[in-house]
Amino acid sequence: MHNTENGYSRLVKEPTPGVAAPDLVCFSHLRWNFVYQRPQHLLSRGAQDRRVFFIEEPRTAETVGLDVTQTEPGVWVVVPLLPDGTGEETQQTLLAQLFADFAVEQYICWYYTPMAMGFTRHLTPLLTIYDCMDELSAFKNAPTRLKEREAELFERADLVFTGGQSLYEAKRGQHPNVYSFPSSVDLAHFTPARQAQAEPADQAVIPHPRLGFYGVIDERMDLELIQGLALARPDWHLVLVGPIVKINPAHLPTQPNIHYLGSKSYSELPQYLAGWDVALMPFALNESTRFISPTKTPEYLAAGKPVVSTPINDVVRPYGEKGLVQIAQDVPEFVAQVTQCLAGMDSDWLPQVDNLLQRTSWDHTWTRMKQLIDSALDTTGTTVPLPSFTVRENGFDYLIVGAGFAGSVLAERLARDSNKRVLLVDRRAHIAGNAYDHYNDAGVLIHRYGPHIFHTNAKEVFEYLSNFTSWRPYQHRVRASVDGQLLPIPINLDTINQLYGLNLSTFQVEEFFRSVAEPRSPLKTSEDVVVNKVGRELYEKFFRNYTRKQWGLDPSELHASVTARVPTRTNRDDRYFTDSYQAMPLYGYTRMFENMLSHPNISVMLNTDYRAVQQFIPFKHMVYTGPVDEYFDYCYGKLPYRSLEFKHETLDQPVFQTAPVVNYPNDYLYTRITEFKYLTGQQHPKTSIVYEIPQAEGDPYYPIPRTENAELYKRYQNLVEETPNVQFVGRLATYKYYNMDQVVAQALTIYNKIAVAK
Repeated sequence: MHNTENGYSRLVKEPTPGVAAPDLVCFSHLRWNFVYQRPQHLLSRGAQDRRVFFIEEPRTAETVGLDVTQTEPGVWVVVPLLPDGTGEETQQTLLAQLFADFAVEQYICWYYTPMAMGFTRHLTPLLTIYDCMDELSAFKNAPTRLKEREAELFERADLVFTGGQSLYEAKRGQHPNVYSFPSSVDLAHFTPARQAQAEPADQAVIPHPRLGFYGVIDERMDLELIQGLALARPDWHLVLVGPIVKINPAHLPTQPNIHYLGSKSYSELPQYLAGWDVALMPFALNESTRFISPTKTPEYLAAGKPVVSTPINDVVRPYGEKGLVQIAQDVPEFVAQVTQCLAGMDSDWLPQVDNLLQRTSWDHTWTRMKQLIDSALDTTGTTVPLPSFTVRENGFDYLIVGAGFAGSVLAERLARDSNKRVLLVDRRAHIAGNAYDHYNDAGVLIHRYGPHIFHTNAKEVFEYLSNFTSWRPYQHRVRASVDGQLLPIPINLDTINQLYGLNLSTFQVEEFFRSVAEPRSPLKTSEDVVVNKVGRELYEKFFRNYTRKQWGLDPSELHASVTARVPTRTNRDDRYFTDSYQAMPLYGYTRMFENMLSHPNISVMLNTDYRAVQQFIPFKHMVYTGPVDEYFDYCYGKLPYRSLEFKHETLDQPVFQTAPVVNYPNDYLYTRITEFKYLTGQQHPKTSIVYEIPQAEGDPYYPIPRTENAELYKRYQNLVEETPNVQFVGRLATYKYYNMDQVVAQALTIYNKIAVAK
């Protein structure tokens, strides 16, 4: 795709439709089709919503130019063609030409090699990512400037990804935002190798038993081990697939039962794997292998092959510790372990393998990376800080799942009061759970997940949270849009007088309620509760349709508890709550959570499913605040929830509505509109509002209170009681709708029980 013009190869640009996200411009020391590493797996997934330009190391050519190939939709592989002696200035010129020809304007720089800094430091990307897959400085013939360039890249990088846990532990002190992404696997590609495949011609002639390896054959291979194994068991045949790099072929072991088959394409690997009896990872133990996390480990396992490996750190943890890979140090141990594998694996080995592999797909890895990327970019293309994460060498006392109120309170108490080491993990890109607030693009402080109004009668709860925030006095008021009027809700004296054009007194409105009420007994449903209290007409005007929207069910189908606490007032008190303590965190909920979690014993890891780290990071106890049915893999089916869609708008006016919240029981799809400046007290020329639209699918917010759902939860509760060493805390883990103060109270109570037990 290039031709020569004025001494340079000019790209033949093809029309490219508009893309939804910034382009990825990736700089690598690898080839795109280098099947033993992860660039093609990750970046091909990234091309689903953006363009990817994968720039390989230069190749020697007579003429300066670029070789550009579109390998798949959205992905272009770019190879600089440079005569010997050409400097980095020429590469910079070629890069500028690439950007011009493809109109690359909004982009992210993704580095696999720090050496690319030499011709890219002039760039102004929206985000810089260093995907540190290996300790390249430990490799044979590493450039002398590599360490210097890596230090420069650390200064520029917004995010650092490492290719495994060992490498993470080595790099975590060099940057505040380092995240471990061990090798993943394309299950659909490798699991077919569990079935018989057509034998490749060069392997079909090799007798069994076959011990196979694919990968680069370089200084990381323990050649003495290969030679010794071949000599110890001449009846075993060693099949080595891959290029020979940085090693003189004349120095390779050449026993009759060692077979070098050369490089193969990624698509061919399952065919070779299918014909092996045992897969090998005979790595030397040296500086170049100290931090490797071999991609072939999960690939071999996906093919259903027993694996024997030397004690590479990221193979021992977790594969060796879990008994999924056999670890051997020398020839006698390899012979013993291979012999055991040839005799057959235990019946529970493959199910355990599959259980682990389900959480290590490339799609899962890309999803987590993309969440980090998206959270590090705001709409103006600048970066926002991400909490850092530190792994303890000896693990953690507690792994806490969920950084909302329940998880954060327990993390703080365990760390500060009991001196426990805590890892707090959350799938979202932020702490504070649904209470998370932040300043939007206009500078208005908003609650991302709808209004959170703090109120409590529990002095202990209020005093506990006061350790982490000052308060702004605030008493919440709500209006309901009914018959063209904005009326106080809960229903009070003014509601009745305004709705009906009356002038009743407190005593008269009491009689009014008695006259319209329809006594019902027993009170089984939400309809019974409201009609019994305020009669049919007020029920229809204020409650029935609101409930239908909120829950997707008629009040007659919902448990009485949904509306049992709905008050009616005979006075003019229009406060939504009457608790003793009513206030808002002065600087917002997120700041309060940051103060709560600011302790050296607490590490926070965001954008992370706990199942992706629990296998790598040791801990003694777990606190789980996520959905209880999810913890048990929905073995009894999903617990029903109602969800919400939030539509945020910022308006170029100081005020939108006359109350903090206006309910819409009878009109529109949304249930209410909140205007945040009432809640926060912020002075700003603009205002921000949010519409709440209930829906059946989405994040779980409200457990649906029906008898059959309670019965389903009881089945999960029985599993909870049988699960040792895990505390289930909070709304989702106990399938109950709690106010914020109730969650805090529950967490404090559970902490007190833990402290007493210890």
